[in-house]
Amino acid sequence: MAGSEDPRVRLPQLRLDELLEELQARIDAARGTRDRVHSLLEAVLSVGRELDLEQALRSIVEAAAVLVDAEYAALGVIGPDGRTLSGFHTVGMSAEQIARIGAYPEGHGILGELIRHPESLRLSKISQHPASYGFPDKHPPMNSFLGVPIRVRDQVFGNLYLTEKRGGLEFDEEDESVLSTLAVAAGVAIDNARLYEDSRLRERWLLANAEIGHRLMSGSDRAQALDLIAERAREITGSALAAVAMPMEDPGSLTVEIAVGAQAQAHRGLVLPMHDTLMGLAFSAAAPVTSEDVGHDERVSPEPPRFGGLGPAVAVPIGTGEGGVRGVVLVAREAGRPAFLEKETEMLQSFAAQAAIAMELAERRQDAQQIALLEDRDRIARDLHDLAIQRLFATGMTLQSAGRFIEHPEAAERVMRAVDDLDETIKIIRSTIFGLRTRAGATGSGLRARVVRTAGEAAPVLGFAPSVRMEGLIDTDVPPDVADHVVAVLSEALTNVARHAHAGRAQVALTTDGHEVCLTVSDDGVGIPPGGRRSGLRNLAERAERLGGRLTVAGSAGGGATLRWRVPLPAE
Repeated sequence: MAGSEDPRVRLPQLRLDELLEELQARIDAARGTRDRVHSLLEAVLSVGRELDLEQALRSIVEAAAVLVDAEYAALGVIGPDGRTLSGFHTVGMSAEQIARIGAYPEGHGILGELIRHPESLRLSKISQHPASYGFPDKHPPMNSFLGVPIRVRDQVFGNLYLTEKRGGLEFDEEDESVLSTLAVAAGVAIDNARLYEDSRLRERWLLANAEIGHRLMSGSDRAQALDLIAERAREITGSALAAVAMPMEDPGSLTVEIAVGAQAQAHRGLVLPMHDTLMGLAFSAAAPVTSEDVGHDERVSPEPPRFGGLGPAVAVPIGTGEGGVRGVVLVAREAGRPAFLEKETEMLQSFAAQAAIAMELAERRQDAQQIALLEDRDRIARDLHDLAIQRLFATGMTLQSAGRFIEHPEAAERVMRAVDDLDETIKIIRSTIFGLRTRAGATGSGLRARVVRTAGEAAPVLGFAPSVRMEGLIDTDVPPDVADHVVAVLSEALTNVARHAHAGRAQVALTTDGHEVCLTVSDDGVGIPPGGRRSGLRNLAERAERLGGRLTVAGSAGGGATLRWRVPLPAE
């Protein structure tokens, strides 16, 4: 038939078209696979370049969303308990959306399914899974789901969650394979970032230890060293508060000497029992003690309120059980911040132990310097005693003998006055000798050393160092029970001066003649107002009366007040 096409010609033409279409499809698939592999390699390289852990996690989530064309992506970090999420990084939601939804998930429902069973999970509809129980209010709808675990050195670090594949499609096996490959690269990147972060953290701790050691060896006092320990511990651990407590003379108590950061003023000077408190337990056990919420911990006394707004805390001993615990440092983060990991606690404990060693070395160095100073003072004292006093005494005896041969009354009187002046000079030199032998006696247990130590401890609250003068055989003639009263009276008197006198100078004089001991404390302050409180003075008066003595308080000629506390010494 004219114009008609032969069927034998049409059939090969149709088969050729089908083959060309199939070839084009295979070429498109190969091109798509090539592009996807290229995108995966780019994502692996991008993730592997990050050394900051938080930024690395963010890059992993963003790369995962792009690779599988998901609208929403998240990375959940599994917490130390292995059952809940301690961190959650999201892509696809704005800050306003996140704020409307509320708190980040803790690892229940489908998210918890991957925590309990760390294997790839692919769903066409989330609501159909038995573990699903819905979304919070104002949460965007989500149907398709793909989740894969991220392992770091055979430990599950967290999970990648992808939802809502664009175009209304479902995630397929290829998506799962690509995401699993990315998870392997993410595990390596996370491990590298954590190692880098650990090395940087250890470097900061080492620099802090070196700084403390340098300060101590260069002559800084203990208070400055403790303040530096607290400040560096707070900075490096990212804490809001750091406090350092040291043992008191009472073996059952600690006192918080240094506090920096949030509510530091409420902690300074606080006296804590050795048991049933975080810092006390850390000191007595010579081991770290942690608290998940220090603001509601039974081991923290409710009064005075001092942990408001704070959450995770840890107290570690300064020193070790073998070398002796010198004190305790406590750091606390704001409520809602992550708890202290075991690794962080170990680094803080190592820092505190190294700080204790630096303090020990500094004290040994000070002891060596003290010994050299004491030896030098002892030599000076011997020279004064053996040379100066003996010569003065001999001169006095000579003048006294010569006075008998002087017939002129006025000349004889002058010679006798010179003898009296020599006697007074001898007393002053003897007092100086006692001072040279005991002035550095902060380590001694005699009354002279205790008085010097008490006056030195009052200097920070006074704002100046009071002058101290002692005369007589104080360590020999004053018995221990009376010495305890003297030290207590001196401490309270100097405290009263610091609180009420507004003085710029204070003088302490302690004398004894073998029959009576007299403590005099004077200042140039405002004096004692007629209607002022006298409860502290009553305590001092009662101490004197119990020992058969008396207390007098009078105004000074140049302003201020003079307190004189004197009690008799028991007969031998």
